[in-house]
Amino acid sequence: MMPLLVIFQIPAARHIARTGYRRFVYAGWGTRVAFIFGIALVPLAGAFLNSTTQLALLLFLLFCFNLSRGISSAGWLPWVTTLVPLEVRGKYLARDAICVHVASCAAFLLAAACLGRQSLPWHFALIFGFSGIAGAVSLIFLKRIPDVDPPAEERAGRGAVPWFAIASHPPFRKLLVMNVAWSVAYGGISAFTVAYLRVGAGLAEGTIMVVTALAFMGGLTGLASFASVADRFGSKPVLTFGLWVWLAILIGWALLAGGVVPARFRFLVAIEVLMGFAYALVNVNNTRLAMMLVPEMGRSHFFAMFSVVANLALGLAPVGWGLLIDAFGDRRYAIGAFELNRFAFFFLCALAVFAVTLALCRRLDEPRARDF
Repeated sequence: MMPLLVIFQIPAARHIARTGYRRFVYAGWGTRVAFIFGIALVPLAGAFLNSTTQLALLLFLLFCFNLSRGISSAGWLPWVTTLVPLEVRGKYLARDAICVHVASCAAFLLAAACLGRQSLPWHFALIFGFSGIAGAVSLIFLKRIPDVDPPAEERAGRGAVPWFAIASHPPFRKLLVMNVAWSVAYGGISAFTVAYLRVGAGLAEGTIMVVTALAFMGGLTGLASFASVADRFGSKPVLTFGLWVWLAILIGWALLAGGVVPARFRFLVAIEVLMGFAYALVNVNNTRLAMMLVPEMGRSHFFAMFSVVANLALGLAPVGWGLLIDAFGDRRYAIGAFELNRFAFFFLCALAVFAVTLALCRRLDEPRARDF
């Protein structure tokens, strides 16, 4: 739901300038926090609701949460782009992502500790309640962020938005195409690596959450090492390096799924940490490059299209990859020591899409960027 409902940024973008960045984002984030507290009550409603009704209610509240998130996030990138000078955007985005990675790692470890091997309804209520409290605290700090005025042309605009002209802007169009390829490639990784660890490697849920949490440590390593590199050399070289690392990661997953490399805990931790490292590099520098290429006039609409196109591909990709895996089925083909099964086939296909993403990345335009 999260990436698909970002599509509501398109109609929301025209209202940002009249509402103001801070007011627009604060209203949306406050609404989604209210839905989190509603979600926290669902596991405790088992005394008078059956499991089917609980699931339906949970999905409805998740839909409302992600809808309010999708609408309000339209104001975030234009706001930050206006606030942060070009010369330090790489350092700012790296520090911002470091905070996200630390918090995400802590949240995964907390969830693993609370759920354990036998999860009770109040365990889930505790985790969701903690999430709601953390969201409410974040609103205090959100209100302290300085507000800035959107461009005067956007505040006065009332006509139709030229979406085709926005998508056709040459440097922006290249970035959009690369982001579609990146979203298709990465969209299946986050879902089906977990599926492989559960089904193929036979790990317990708690162990999978611990291994996944360690990926954020890899992200911290990448962000700490490359915090200001993009500001000196450009985002394109760092993007290129990150995508080369992703190619190595997918080769590792394919060898693991194909039985060439045994599924030992240390190897799984190493590859998850490397995934966090590469994802952090690509994600931060992709955002920085968008902040550079998007013109000031129509900034909210450019960012809305950037987010919607990437997130739609990110949301639909797991469905497509899932159909591909199901179509392959339980077939197994021995190629020497390598076994081509459904998971190995998926990782090899994702490797090919990452290679296409790398080729598209090399064609991006970035003023003053050095060659890789």
